[in-house]
Amino acid sequence: MDATYQSAVNRDVPPARDGEFSPLRIGPLEVWPPVVLAPMAGVTNFPFRALCRRFGAGLYVSEMITARPLVEGRDKTLRLADFGPGEHPRSLQLYGVDPHYVGEAVKRLVGEGRVDHIDMNFGCPVRKVTRKGGGAAIPVKPNLLRSIVEAAVKGAGEVPVTIKFRMGIHDGLLTYLDAGRVGEDAGCAAVGLHARTAAQLYDGEARWDAIAELKSRLRIPVLGNGDIWEAEDALRMMRTTGCDGVIVGRGCLGRPWLFRDLAAVFGGRAPDNPPALGEVVDVMTEHARLLCEWIGEGPAMRAFRRHTSWYTKGFRGSAELRERMMKITTLADLQEIVAVVDRAQPFPVSAMRVPRGKASGTQDVSLPEGYLDDRLDATPPSEDAEDAFSGG
Repeated sequence: MDATYQSAVNRDVPPARDGEFSPLRIGPLEVWPPVVLAPMAGVTNFPFRALCRRFGAGLYVSEMITARPLVEGRDKTLRLADFGPGEHPRSLQLYGVDPHYVGEAVKRLVGEGRVDHIDMNFGCPVRKVTRKGGGAAIPVKPNLLRSIVEAAVKGAGEVPVTIKFRMGIHDGLLTYLDAGRVGEDAGCAAVGLHARTAAQLYDGEARWDAIAELKSRLRIPVLGNGDIWEAEDALRMMRTTGCDGVIVGRGCLGRPWLFRDLAAVFGGRAPDNPPALGEVVDVMTEHARLLCEWIGEGPAMRAFRRHTSWYTKGFRGSAELRERMMKITTLADLQEIVAVVDRAQPFPVSAMRVPRGKASGTQDVSLPEGYLDDRLDATPPSEDAEDAFSGG
């Protein structure tokens, strides 16, 4: 990679040395490089997973599905639980707040041979979820968390279960060490930590020291999540914290080639220069085509619009380009727009670490009234807490 593309924080970070890192082991699964795609609602569907997989190996987790609708057999949820041809391992994220429904959902997934790995999300900071006792609010009550995770592990049998969570609600209510112990004691194959609190949302810098602290307390693998914008960030995280693997979320939005760069640095090679605009629009077109094949042209092009800003951010003339792309209704519309771009325009240096995805800013986390009165209470929250918002 040319020096102009090397950000200051990663300029002196060398590729992995031979034997420096080991494959990530999650139960019987061996993952190399030790990289996991974070589930993101409306993003990490089969087309996007397929696109990322073409650039590099790793563990590609599906977008989140909710336990109760799966047990009830709702068509939309069952569709989200499907994988594409050739996808292996089949990794699915499940969310639920009631041990009964979580256990039954896992039994169905495993019994029907749908999955090779189940991840559970306890990190969603969305206010409409936490105020009902769901998402990031669940680890506040360790006995509730334990009952949910134990139900999942029991229902999964030989299929490995992992959990993902945040540092806590805010700096005065940190729960990540307890949540890690719950996961280990319940039989999880690994745990993942997004090194921010729910109050932080996606603001500021992830606190990698918390990942190191969690790793020092557990025997099972620990995955680190937060601020993997460039491939070298993954190396820095693993070298700094001792974690066993990294979870990549917002860093790959509009940048599926990040997995190519990750394969390079873990393989001891410097990554290539980021793609010029011509290659970027080729990737965009392929992404849109895969979406069309998956859900039909109309819904696919509406869904694809959100990706256009992530792909084009920072390029000269990108504002006008995005304005036109936000009106596309067919694949031909997209092809007509990208046919006239300056294919030789180099990737903008200023866009290398530009935030994408969820908006920045902090929040006051909403919890149910009296939620902290008895933190040992294991009573599940209401069905309303199973709002289909993925994040963490």
